[in-house]
Amino acid sequence: MPTVLPTDSFNQVIPAVRLKESGAHTLAPTTTIAARNTVAFDEDTRVVSVYATEAVYLTFGGPGVTATAADHYFPADTYYDFSIGGPKVGLYTHLSALCASADGNVYISEKE
Repeated sequence: MPTVLPTDSFNQVIPAVRLKESGAHTLAPTTTIAARNTVAFDEDTRVVSVYATEAVYLTFGGPGVTATAADHYFPADTYYDFSIGGPKVGLYTHLSALCASADGNVYISEKE
């Protein structure tokens, strides 16, 4: 399978991508008001890393996406990589978060 990821000396894929310049986003959701990134993810971004200081509910979508308590639960103090799509399935441009029990911050890093 072809890949654009780096490979080791045994030609095995190393699942590594770098941080994208100007690709950092900070959200400040509360328990009553969801937040989303104001600037869309770059059209070339395929992976974003997410870290939340408090437990949140997350959802990906377009510029109008809004998280609710029915969305995916994401625990506090967890760093995770998410695929945001590709040429065959389309791309998510925004992430929305709603805090589960205490206000906090969500940090998003676009990767390339």
